[in-house]
Amino acid sequence: MDALLLGIDVGTTAAKVALVGLNGHVEAVHQAGYRTHYLKPGWVEQHPEHWWDAVCTAVRAVLDRTPGARDRVAGLAVSSQAPALIALDHQGQVLRPALIWMDRRAEAEAQQLSDSLGFDRICQITGNRPDPYFLAAKALWFRNHEPHLLAQTHRFVQVNGYITHRLTGLYAVDPTHAALMQLWHRDGGEWSAEMCEACGIDLAQLPACCPAHQVLGEVTPLAAQATGLRPGTPVMVGMIDAVAAALEAGVTGTGTAAEMTGTSTVLMIPNTAGLTEPSLIAIPHVVPNTHLLVGAIVASGASLNWYCEQFGLIEQQASALLDADVFDLLTQQAAKIPPGSDGVVFLPYMMGERSPLWHTHARGVLFGLSLGTSRGAIIRAILEGTVFALLHNIQTAQEAGVTVRELRSVGGGTRSALWNQIKADILGIPIELPEAPIGAPFGDAMLAGMGLGLFPDILDTLKRIVQIKTVYHPDPEHHALYQPIYRLFRNLYAHLREDFDDAASIYAAVTT
Repeated sequence: MDALLLGIDVGTTAAKVALVGLNGHVEAVHQAGYRTHYLKPGWVEQHPEHWWDAVCTAVRAVLDRTPGARDRVAGLAVSSQAPALIALDHQGQVLRPALIWMDRRAEAEAQQLSDSLGFDRICQITGNRPDPYFLAAKALWFRNHEPHLLAQTHRFVQVNGYITHRLTGLYAVDPTHAALMQLWHRDGGEWSAEMCEACGIDLAQLPACCPAHQVLGEVTPLAAQATGLRPGTPVMVGMIDAVAAALEAGVTGTGTAAEMTGTSTVLMIPNTAGLTEPSLIAIPHVVPNTHLLVGAIVASGASLNWYCEQFGLIEQQASALLDADVFDLLTQQAAKIPPGSDGVVFLPYMMGERSPLWHTHARGVLFGLSLGTSRGAIIRAILEGTVFALLHNIQTAQEAGVTVRELRSVGGGTRSALWNQIKADILGIPIELPEAPIGAPFGDAMLAGMGLGLFPDILDTLKRIVQIKTVYHPDPEHHALYQPIYRLFRNLYAHLREDFDDAASIYAAVTT
């Protein structure tokens, strides 16, 4: 039987696994979820053991669905949400729940780093601005508040690094994760002693940084028993989920960008000049001599999920009775509302915002409500608001020197035809969906093939394998209608920025 490649992505809400043939055909997909713990405003944690349990469940499921899969898997790669603070002791045991990318508790530590090293110096070393999103600030918080655990820390790993350690017993990190850890010297090609000292981290606590496609090790007998994989199966170092999604979309050159929408939205724009922009995120691509400017929206799909959980009881009940997707039932109502959502504008900053605002205290806003506002108008406003935020990121990247002529979309958000069309209409460019837009696991499978030498020319392989299934073209009338609404969207945030900060101070005093 033909060889298969296994892709594993450990996202914010679930671990998703795909078995992919060398021709790009997806044989099986399965995902298993886990809980996110919102301890208090800005404090967001997950338990690494739950990631491992979900990975084992999902891997076993895809292997069971595919004849002879256990012996046909030539190799695998793991991608993940990023960055996260995960501290392991000498036995590889987790010392505390992980502070995931969404956690913003290290606001004071980000400012502490900026004060001690200088904003510009941090950008010069790492290519990115000081912010609680990155690991550096989280690590300093760890030093400041839990020094007893820092003293027990043998290795800091990333989410996929925890999974690959469980699979192989070995430690490593790739350049895409290293960039988001903000401890890597962008030009020097090594861990930055200056950044590590400022964060209280010993260089020995960091794993080796290796190419994403490099073989890290092999599945151990213990891991094989847990996952159903064959002992000795090669495991690559892996990468962040955004870069895996860019591979799945075949986005490797200038002019074409990719966006992955799930809980959050991540925009990936390639360039060959190694551009940096403090309002965005700069990381390397796994494609040789290529870099990415990344825009990252915290709560796109999460905003729709929030509405469903809080106000969608009717749709949840109907979904169970009709065996229908609850989000399809929600967006069917939104589809009946014309562009502009009957005057309702949504700011999607439900958990603060990353790029290009970098504002921890920003919050979600529904503007323009009246007694005549329908549920459909609110749902459509949520869809439109997340795309306005995407446009803000694209415009920021274009001002930094990149061009975006078309956008390829992957991830769970692509299941909504309405959302896809709204993206085309607001952005004014075609939205292209690959033939099998399953998300990052497909890109992981491609990386595994690259590492095993099965795809010696990854660019040629992606051109051959990645086929565009559907294209959504912008409606010129709708695009023109959205321009003044987008200006209103931007103005609303500008007018409320200081109020968001004031509200954070007021409610912090109330809750203490």
